Amino acid sequence: MKKTGLFKKSTTYIVASVLTAAMILSGCGNSATKAYSGSTVAAQVTAVSGNHVTVTIGELTEDTSQPGDSGQNGGTAPSGSAPSGDNNGSAGTAPSGTAPSGTAPSGTTPPAMPSGSGSSDSSGSTGTAPSGDNNGSTGTAPSGGMSRQTFTAGSTSLTLDFSGAAISVQSMDGSTSSGSISDVSVSTVLEITFDSKGKVSSVTVTQSGGSDSQGTPPDANGAQNSSGSTDNGTAAMTISDDTSVSGTEYTSVNDDENALRIDGAAVSLDNINVSKTAGASSNTDTGNFYGMNAGLLAENGANVTIRNSTVTTSTDNGNGVFSYGSGTTVNISDSTIRTGGNNAGGIQTTGGGTTNASNLDVITQGNSSAAIRSDRGGGTVNVTGGSYVTNGSGSPAVYSTAAISVSDAVLTANNSEAVVVEGKNSVDLTDCTVTGSMNGTYNDDSENIHNIMIYQSMSGDAAQGNASFYMTGGSLTAKQGDMLYVTNTSCNISLTNVALTLANDTLLTAAGNSSSRGWGTAGSNGADVTMTASRQKLSGKITVDSISSLNLSMTDGTSYEGSINTGGAAGTVNVTLDSSSAWTLTGDSYVSSFDGNTSSIVSNGYHLYVNGSAVL
Repeated sequence: MKKTGLFKKSTTYIVASVLTAAMILSGCGNSATKAYSGSTVAAQVTAVSGNHVTVTIGELTEDTSQPGDSGQNGGTAPSGSAPSGDNNGSAGTAPSGTAPSGTAPSGTTPPAMPSGSGSSDSSGSTGTAPSGDNNGSTGTAPSGGMSRQTFTAGSTSLTLDFSGAAISVQSMDGSTSSGSISDVSVSTVLEITFDSKGKVSSVTVTQSGGSDSQGTPPDANGAQNSSGSTDNGTAAMTISDDTSVSGTEYTSVNDDENALRIDGAAVSLDNINVSKTAGASSNTDTGNFYGMNAGLLAENGANVTIRNSTVTTSTDNGNGVFSYGSGTTVNISDSTIRTGGNNAGGIQTTGGGTTNASNLDVITQGNSSAAIRSDRGGGTVNVTGGSYVTNGSGSPAVYSTAAISVSDAVLTANNSEAVVVEGKNSVDLTDCTVTGSMNGTYNDDSENIHNIMIYQSMSGDAAQGNASFYMTGGSLTAKQGDMLYVTNTSCNISLTNVALTLANDTLLTAAGNSSSRGWGTAGSNGADVTMTASRQKLSGKITVDSISSLNLSMTDGTSYEGSINTGGAAGTVNVTLDSSSAWTLTGDSYVSSFDGNTSSIVSNGYHLYVNGSAVL
């Protein structure tokens, strides 16, 4: 990977790039950090939770020699920017897919607009700094002495307390300014200085980088090049003038290329066929965030209407229809989308874009390929009618880092949880038929099997805050695992007259996680859930661990046949049961408070304990 140089020549630092065997360390230092007493190391961030920052240790070796010094073939980069990194990294896997306001998503900053529109050639030239290719060729570094750095991962991961450290930010010219913990994010490269006792005394933010949407360590190569701009590849065909097109076929077989790109124009497309049958993606993040390698990409405020059309892709990052950027709107109806690669969603929305879909037939085959998908920067997605089916691992029918609403649709995930909401976002379902079948935990045996997941990955792709999952009418079926799982976030869950089919007699698990995938810090990454059930039939166990909480309200004739924390009191649980609703115990239950009439509870031979005292 090629990066703009930030340290002196021939200096070797310790750097992070892979999360392994994390050790939670206090700011006071201990035997692990004392090994670094009085020294300065470099580290790349893999997770941030408050003032606790997880990094992994390795080596960063700098080379200020020019490409010609070693016989490399390099041109001269544009003044003031530098060659971008090569793009041979691949994203980690996790629940992908990657909660409601009805407006553009709150809290996330849209990623930078990709520069330029792609041309029909495959060179990738867009008028930005040249990108690094895969044979080691680089351009000459720009004036100012910037140099390359090579990252080599180590095997030690540390979680450090930055609360007492002085934080500064280094600019590209080497000068520094005062910073704060908000400048530290996933994939950022830091220079960390420890005092004589092994306590973190100062931190310098030296580089920022991209991260994936999965909450695992980010790609070694982020979506941004060293000049801070982005490149979303080329296009076999670009439409940049207002027009209407009917009965036309658009194809692509080249790397990092869209078959069709709509750039800033108002375009009507009827009965078209978009096909991307070949062409690799050089950077998974760029494909996920900006639409590189997608079948059809709309950007730069485009307004696109698609009817009676077919979009087919078979490549990684081959998202079918991609809406990128604030002001961009895609309206698509009565059309068919098929994707075959990994990280290839059906309809994808990022950067504040809008997608309105009606009566689509969508099937995805790859991993991390949600049928209705959003990623960094989110947006607004409205879906009415149609069928949305996924067959890959980590491929929910819906993955939300946006405000997504779906009505009167069939949502089926054959090898994944049905729905995932990440961070301060929403999913609102009305009269939908929803089925999930999560068959594994993505190589993490410590994780939970579930059907609906609400979480915060800490990847930087979704703002931290209250998530929402609302469902009214329809049916929700779990073929594997818990029905609802919440971790490392706060959320609202609302169920109204939904037919629930459980897989394992567990309705809800609100709990912390091992943090092995960067989802917060173990011991403080629980869930705070507010759950409302109206005209709802509920059944199954509810578990709330000691670092989580639940406010459960049952109203309007709701019936619940189940138990809460049968193993004894743990996290705070407040239950409200109105006079029209009823609870039948299926095990001893422990809650912190109960608001209702105990005559509405059928003990069934079990006991209800409120704040440690038996009331039934």
